[in-house]
Amino acid sequence: MNKGEKNMGNTEKRRPKRHRKRRMQRHKRSVLAVSAVVLLLFAVVSANSISLRAKEKEYLGQEQDLEQQIKKEKARAEEIEELREYVGTDQYVEDVARDKLGLVHENEIILKEK
Repeated sequence: MNKGEKNMGNTEKRRPKRHRKRRMQRHKRSVLAVSAVVLLLFAVVSANSISLRAKEKEYLGQEQDLEQQIKKEKARAEEIEELREYVGTDQYVEDVARDKLGLVHENEIILKEK
């Protein structure tokens, strides 16, 4: 072997080391890029999760308010139904005649305040 062949052998050996070094640098950059994307996605998902939890609390509060309103309206509907039944009775007619028209039965005594 002469000197020229030895130098060629050394350059061939050096070339793959340089090539490996470049490949490793590219690989590191790729890993960093993928890691950055994953972290960005994690941040976005976390922010959306916090936002959704806040909305959930708000909606639960609204649901409780609406349930209370439903209970009140049901109670009011029962009162209205009782009043409707009372209005159809003779007792209601007598009460209105007494209060509004001042009518009394024949055998009743009226006491007036001074």
